[in-house]
Amino acid sequence: MRVLGIDPGLTRCGVGVVDGSVGRPLSMVDVGVVRTSSTLPVAERLVTIERGLDAWIEEHRPDAVAVERVFARSDSSTIMGTAQASGIALVVAARRGLPIAMHTPSEVKAAVSGSGRADKAQVGAMVVRILRLSELPKPADAADALALAITHVWRGSAQNRLEAAVAQARFHQRHPTRSS
Repeated sequence: MRVLGIDPGLTRCGVGVVDGSVGRPLSMVDVGVVRTSSTLPVAERLVTIERGLDAWIEEHRPDAVAVERVFARSDSSTIMGTAQASGIALVVAARRGLPIAMHTPSEVKAAVSGSGRADKAQVGAMVVRILRLSELPKPADAADALALAITHVWRGSAQNRLEAAVAQARFHQRHPTRSS
């Protein structure tokens, strides 16, 4: 299974692609960020994110997309941009008929480190170990995207295959002449 993990953000939208399956070693395919300039209008920034995520999907052809579930943090100044970027990620994946999962930060922490209360350093160390990397990718948004992809692969298996089949059937019902 190939999963594209997306850590949504308006300035830096982390993206990471992981290959693997439950019970087998995972491998990183690619990691990076889609960046936008804070000097641009929000609508233009969202278009940039859409194009960037679309390019990642086109290049890597994931079987599923995992997006961090947005939740209200103490720093509410960034929540709107994060939510907007998350919406773009969902639209880009849905447009292609890809199954989408949303994972909370605590689900990701628990899946990757064994504790839903793990700090960023612990999660980062486990991402390096799980993917057998020489160092943690920078910035943190990119590493977080890999953690999301790992979480989805490990929580995947039968449920994801069922959801993928349903998503593809719905997509082809709505778009009978399009290929995915």
